[in-house]
Amino acid sequence: MTHLSVHQLQFIFGLLGNIISFMVFLAPMPTFWTIYKKKTSEGFHSIPYVVALMSALLLLYYAVLKTNAILLISINSFGCVIELFYIALYLFYAPKRQKIFTLKMLVMFNLGSYGVMVGGTMLIFHGNKRTDAVGWICAAFNLAVFASPLSIMKKVITTKSVEYMPFSLSFFLTLSATMWFFYGFFIKDPFIALPNVVGFVLGMIQMIMYMIYRDRKRNVVEGKEEKLEERGKKYEANHQTLSTFNNQRATKEINMIINNNA
Repeated sequence: MTHLSVHQLQFIFGLLGNIISFMVFLAPMPTFWTIYKKKTSEGFHSIPYVVALMSALLLLYYAVLKTNAILLISINSFGCVIELFYIALYLFYAPKRQKIFTLKMLVMFNLGSYGVMVGGTMLIFHGNKRTDAVGWICAAFNLAVFASPLSIMKKVITTKSVEYMPFSLSFFLTLSATMWFFYGFFIKDPFIALPNVVGFVLGMIQMIMYMIYRDRKRNVVEGKEEKLEERGKKYEANHQTLSTFNNQRATKEINMIINNNA
């Protein structure tokens, strides 16, 4: 049995990471199809797409500084393009208030902060030190991104509902984190590998929570249905009682009229 070389493993996990990340990038398509059909983005938030664009830009810059990082360049180039498409579509259909907010976020993060980071690292650092500095920035930012679902997890625990935490998205994000961890491990890049450990752990926790609260949600729904059925039966019984009472009352009144006329 032939063993795969380190370079082959790098390529395999990098390619798998590209494929899965490609699917993750396309996951919001149903949301934007809804926005297109309704001709409004009201009710949806632009922050996830602004943050995703920032992450793709940072990783693309880091990949350009590295050597032999074509797999990182390919997926993050696609990420930049698709996130810009999402944001443009969002802005086109957004109400004025949300449009202004989104533009402010873009200027603040994707132009201001990113521009300062690129300019600062270009002026202050040189060679491998610049690559390491950008790597630390990418790792810190990705850790913050991976930690963002904590608020959703808290909401799941509070509401006992998994409505806002789709299992498919958690699954693919966990799978993506796994592929990129092994890619970073085999190319010996801690700035890629370590943040994805956190992504994997949080993804597993989300899937476990989904399995726990999925049944509770079903029980809640069944309980509500039973209560509605009971209310329906009570209403029907009360309606029949009231009808019977009205019929008896009408009969008595008719008898009284007949007797009086007699």
